Formats: sequence, C-alpha cells, structure tokens
Amino acid sequence: MVNPDEERRRLTKFYAEMSEGELLKVCDEPQSLSEVARQVLRSEFERRGIDTALLDSEPTSDAVEYRELTMIRRFRDLPEALLAKTSLESTGIECFLTDENIVRIDWFWSNLLGGVKLNVKAEDADAALEILGQPVPEGFEVEGIGQFDRPRCPNCNSVNIRFDELRPIGFVGAYLGLLIPLHGNGWKCHSCGHHWQEDADA
Repeated sequence: MVNPDEERRRLTKFYAEMSEGELLKVCDEPQSLSEVARQVLRSEFERRGIDTALLDSEPTSDAVEYRELTMIRRFRDLPEALLAKTSLESTGIECFLTDENIVRIDWFWSNLLGGVKLNVKAEDADAALEILGQPVPEGFEVEGIGQFDRPRCPNCNSVNIRFDELRPIGFVGAYLGLLIPLHGNGWKCHSCGHHWQEDADA
C-alpha cells in the first residue's frame, strides 16, 4: 500500500523540479493521474500561475470513428470524380472518394477497379444525387469576360461533352516491331459517343 503522505511529498518535489512544458505534458492525460497526483499537480499549477482548467478538460480520443457510407456514383476518370466531389462539398455535403489514388497513379486501373467511387453518408445520399442530377448549364456569366457559352457536340448538339487530352488516334511501328500509340487532343460526347478534334482557331 502506498502511503498517501509520502506519495504527496514525493510528487510535490517531483513536479516542482519539472519545467512548465513538462507539467503541461503531464496534464495532457489527466485521466491517468491518481487523485493525490491530481491534487499535487493542481497546487503546483496554482503556485506557478498556470490555468488549472487544463486539468479539468475532457481527454481527447484517438479511436477511429467508423462511418456507414453509401456509394452513389462511379467515375471512369478522376477529374469528373473530383468535380462531383467539389460540387457536393460546396453545398455542405461531406463526401469521400475511393480508389482515387490508384487511378491517379495509373489510369488503366480504373476499369479494373470499377472506376473512382463517390461515397456519402447514407442520410445525405438522396440530396447528393439530386445535386449531381441537375442539368449542365449551357452558359454562364464570367466577371471581366462576359457570357461564356458551353461548347456543343456538332453531331447531336448536346453540352454533355468532355475534352480528352490523350485520346488514342492511331499506332506507329517502332524498333523491334513494337506498336506505339499516337495521342491527340479531342472532344467526346457522352450523349451520342461522337469524337471530334478541336478547331485550331477556336
């Protein structure tokens, strides 16, 4: 059994020899202190003029919080996933992307993994889908520039298009008979699947 009076004297001397930084480190976990240690530490705080409220603060938890998430969308391309994530976060909906780092490193993994997944809390799923389902605006006003009109598909006139910076346009032979893909810039329409090149004067 520990003698309370001896323990009090020992702790009084022990805390008195500590620097202020060391004392503050001790009170990071006040729940680990015995009642005698807490009383002695409080007295030392008062003697040095340190705020004793630090001893009464709630301990911080390092436990991992488990959240039930619902996947609401899959994206083949990372930029589209990031755009959707930004759209939801701008409205205050917390969301997370899955497999984004793998696809970021090597895009060819996207189809194998089922694309980049967009996840939200179950209670936010309906609101998130409603936001993502809003029609793409045909144009908007840009400050200092004026009206910006969305480009359209020349085949079906849809604005649901995307610019592909590295779209394969053919292959060339190389040393040892290897085929090397040629890439070019171009647009793709998600409505009709049409591909076309950017006009050099556009």
